Amino acid sequence: MNLWNRLLPLGILIVCSGCAGNALIKEPAELIVYGDHVVSMVPGELPLTDGAVAIHDGRIVAVGKRDEIERRFSPAATISGRNKIVMPGLVNGHTHAAMTLLRGVADDLDLMDWLTNYIFPAEVDLVDEDFVRTGTQLACWEMIESGTTSFVDMYYFPDAVAETVVDCGLRAVVAPSLIDQFEHDEPDGESSLRQAVDFIERWRNKSDLVIPALGAHSVYTISEVGLRRIADAAQSVDAPVAIHVSESLNEISITSERYGATPVDVLEMTGILQQPVIAAHVVHPSESDIAKLARHNTGAIHNPTSNMKLASGLSPVAKLRSGNVAVGLGTDGPASNNDLDMWEEIRLASLLAKGDALDPKALPAGDVLAMATRDGAVAIGLGDEVGQLAPGLRADLIQIDFSEVRHAPLYNVISHLVYVADSTDVVTTIVGGRVLMRDRSIVTIDEANLRAKVRRWNGRIARRLKLPIYEPRND
Repeated sequence: MNLWNRLLPLGILIVCSGCAGNALIKEPAELIVYGDHVVSMVPGELPLTDGAVAIHDGRIVAVGKRDEIERRFSPAATISGRNKIVMPGLVNGHTHAAMTLLRGVADDLDLMDWLTNYIFPAEVDLVDEDFVRTGTQLACWEMIESGTTSFVDMYYFPDAVAETVVDCGLRAVVAPSLIDQFEHDEPDGESSLRQAVDFIERWRNKSDLVIPALGAHSVYTISEVGLRRIADAAQSVDAPVAIHVSESLNEISITSERYGATPVDVLEMTGILQQPVIAAHVVHPSESDIAKLARHNTGAIHNPTSNMKLASGLSPVAKLRSGNVAVGLGTDGPASNNDLDMWEEIRLASLLAKGDALDPKALPAGDVLAMATRDGAVAIGLGDEVGQLAPGLRADLIQIDFSEVRHAPLYNVISHLVYVADSTDVVTTIVGGRVLMRDRSIVTIDEANLRAKVRRWNGRIARRLKLPIYEPRND
């Protein structure tokens, strides 16, 4: 702790005896980010007009009015806030990042048909370490550009995912995918679990950007024995578990026939819920399921676009929230969405909830924005680190430009963010105090190199799956 942090809480001011007027010596700040409006997402706090966020050592050290921040801090660098809204970065609670390379290969199908007849076979044929590195980098580009700063990934070759995440500068819960079938980096589920545990041990304290976890696919693709092994492993290494839960009626039917229980019942029975769990989808929970998820502090991730596209159904978000379940938002993988745009999820989640309940107040703007930031961070186990703009938290934040004519007039900042803004309005993305994008220019990824790698994979995938190739013109 530096001298300022020790003395200021005691009311002790340090003065410069040789300075005119005994001026207060300012605290250092690596970066100050300004905003005509600052949306902290701290419960009870209203948007701040003409504000600023001071950042030092990767964390937020102060949030306040511009003049207050400028009186207190001497920054090494600043970012203008003219016509900008500053807010926490978005939290994508569920995705399979590398599947960017498979977007568009199979559309307009239900979940089981899509998975078993198209996606699983394509992955067995195509997925290797280079596929994962390239696809994850492409996903990171898309997330940085659209203002996502944290995400939960479930996929194969976790070291490749983690290394790519660190290189790109995002923050991620990286969960190696576990399933009872041949996998792309291991021959069976047992071997995959051993490798996943080794991954967790390697990455536990390797980078503050990577939170290693276990990624159980689902209760219908993993045996009871496999689920118990995963629960034991998660407890032994104290790791969270990410898993698809109650995603479709087919899943409910399969689980009922196999166990005479719901997927949530099975997770409790096998011990999975004894660890922190990130439950993706939760489209068809019973009242008892909701109570169990709340009792075990399980986070639920709503994926409205993917659930609608696969015709899986609509998650009862209002019931989950009123049942004290932490609910976040996710895109799901870009092969079932087919993008990683969290702004689409924000708006769609709110509109679907209203239409389903025939109640315009079912999921108001402030609540759904919280699901994409503060509540989403809680749901994935990072509520003490990200999701709000408050002193001590990681400096993960974005700037939204509202200078376009389509943003005029502006009466309510929260309303604008939910019902007007889109991914193209994000102009600055910062993670841990590091600027990843400024003025819409991503600085951590070589665009030309990324395009070349994606183009090579595009050709390989198209040939393998007998798909047409579209080559974008660069002239």
